Amino acid sequence: MKNFQANLLVVLALALCGLCAFQWHIQTVQRNEIETQNQMLFQKNSDIQGFTNSIATLNQQVMQMDARITELKTAAATNEQLAISQKAEIARWQFISAGLTNEITQYKTGVDMLQVKLKEAYAGISEQNVAFTNLLAQREEFVKKYNDEVKDRNDIVAKYNDLAKQVEKLQAAASDSSNK
Repeated sequence: MKNFQANLLVVLALALCGLCAFQWHIQTVQRNEIETQNQMLFQKNSDIQGFTNSIATLNQQVMQMDARITELKTAAATNEQLAISQKAEIARWQFISAGLTNEITQYKTGVDMLQVKLKEAYAGISEQNVAFTNLLAQREEFVKKYNDEVKDRNDIVAKYNDLAKQVEKLQAAASDSSNK
């Protein structure tokens, strides 16, 4: 009987050692998984920060473009007023030249000069209209990029939230298993 009890004690001690080794192995695997999850979380946070900085840069560029568009609109309005005033001046000169036949050649030269200036002004207006159209296209492109970036960030945040829930579940499971 003594031998049986000694053998039973040895078997129980070996079984307890095996159980401890198995538990140690399981906890090592869990720690490795938690470390991997922490690294992924850190990388996602880093990516989110980078995307946030990119959004801020894009917002600043959009504001600069809006300011430039406002400047171009003001310049276009000024040029339009200049063109209207020049048209009125041409009409006045033509009326006076019709009434004053002895000075017709002088006025005709003046009108020709004003028409050249008007053509230059119209060319400038046309160039500004083209520039304005290009600027609007660029603005639309940046707005589209901005919307795409916001969508990407929202997707990342959703993935991050899912990952955070998984980590919480793993931690809850780990605390439950450690409590047992």
